[in-house]
Amino acid sequence: MRKTLALLSLSLGIAFVNPLLSVVAQVPNLLPLPIPTTPELPSLPVPITVPITPQVTPPLKPIAIGTDCTLRQSCLGWDDQIWGQSGKIGDRQALLASIDNSLRYLAKDDAIAVYQNYPVKEITLDRVRQSLLRFRQLVVSSNSPTELRAAVQREFVFYQSVGNDGKGTVKFTAYYEPVYTASRVRTAIYKYPLYRLPPNFSQWAKPHPKRIALEGKDGLLGSKSRLHGLELLWFRDRLDAYMVHIQGSAQIKLTNGETTSVGYAGGTDYPWTSIGKELAKDGKLPLQGLTMPRMIAYFRQKPQELNNYLPRWQRFIFFQETGGTGATGSIHVPVTAERSIATDKSLMPPGALALIYNSFPYPASGGKLQKRTVSRFVLDQDTGSAIKGPGRVDYFMGSGKLAGDRAGITGGNGSLYYLLLKE
Repeated sequence: MRKTLALLSLSLGIAFVNPLLSVVAQVPNLLPLPIPTTPELPSLPVPITVPITPQVTPPLKPIAIGTDCTLRQSCLGWDDQIWGQSGKIGDRQALLASIDNSLRYLAKDDAIAVYQNYPVKEITLDRVRQSLLRFRQLVVSSNSPTELRAAVQREFVFYQSVGNDGKGTVKFTAYYEPVYTASRVRTAIYKYPLYRLPPNFSQWAKPHPKRIALEGKDGLLGSKSRLHGLELLWFRDRLDAYMVHIQGSAQIKLTNGETTSVGYAGGTDYPWTSIGKELAKDGKLPLQGLTMPRMIAYFRQKPQELNNYLPRWQRFIFFQETGGTGATGSIHVPVTAERSIATDKSLMPPGALALIYNSFPYPASGGKLQKRTVSRFVLDQDTGSAIKGPGRVDYFMGSGKLAGDRAGITGGNGSLYYLLLKE
């Protein structure tokens, strides 16, 4: 699913915060003073320059976790959502299912190949697998957040992400699986298509065509597009189709009364571009407090602006029908609401057990959303085109409107840890 996307909102890869600036000291290139030569002095041999291999900083470092837990909300590993609270049912079974999904991935040849080259040598496939098996036992046998937290701190080592500043600061966003109405045939109302992956896509010359060349400025290039004939579904609103591109998957209510779903099948080779940032750059919306809901509201009020801004994200996404199944992550297992995350898979261990610490919005009285700082056990099962470096996490919120509302206002800085059994 994000697949290669990330996405939503400040989530979905649409991060509306200023990136941290790194200050690089500029050291002058000092040349050696010329050595005077005379007829009496022999020529000096030319010095041999030995190249220096730059030292790569590991993305994860083991740290010691304190045992003080006076304030529950600040306790790493205090995950009361497993058992439920305030009359709400817990999600223990969902967490167990997510663990099982990762275990299935770790048994595949793809996982074996990835872990053979993982940059932190002590994090091996077998250790990740054994850690998941033991954690699963603890989730089943523990009767409270206190009991589980104590067992985890006793038996596991916490590897903290170095973050985007080398000090563990991680930028969080969130994504979700939208639900939209679409048609299997083009009509006067349903006229904005999603496209299948071209059968010869692997032979396309690079640089790939940009979005505007594939669908037109208004999204209606139609028979003039090289994608003509590959239409999968048709939407009545261009923004809906574009949002599926951002999320990488969607549940679909068909106009004939049936239901289905679509998932990521491939994409052109262009980087992520935040349309929200583009709006802010042009002074159309303030960058401060800019969220996905505010951006969507802007385009609903001024749909003509879609033609000016959507083409700025040059990447184009292709889809396949998935028959009603849920969203799938980049390691080809289902992602689980509030138990799956997307990270940069060139740095972070795929399928591994992780712990996130950040503030997320939760439903409150009056239909409002209220942010609460939480510690959550999650599985690293996805990635995204906007999720790069050790300082980025995209949190999967689930499917539907509430998940979208929550994902749209998720942001802020937190921490990311991976849990491995002590050796």
